[in-house]
Amino acid sequence: MNIPPPPRYLGLDQAREVLAEMGVELSSRQIKRAADPDAEGRRKLPFFVDPIEGRLKIEKGALTAIYQQLQDDAKKNTKKKD
Repeated sequence: MNIPPPPRYLGLDQAREVLAEMGVELSSRQIKRAADPDAEGRRKLPFFVDPIEGRLKIEKGALTAIYQQLQDDAKKNTKKKD
């Protein structure tokens, strides 16, 4: 029986590093803006406030899955040459 690995939660700087490894270079300000809620209280990325530390966190798998899903959607929406 395969046991899935435990979730790995990342802070802002760690999330920025993971994205950089994927080729998505963001400044500290850009990642912070993606993590901060907009006027309607929604975030661009699913960061949450850690109840113990009071800092923004995101699950690593969720972060990478978002970019993979966007890539998959872009592939599906590409015009194919006949």
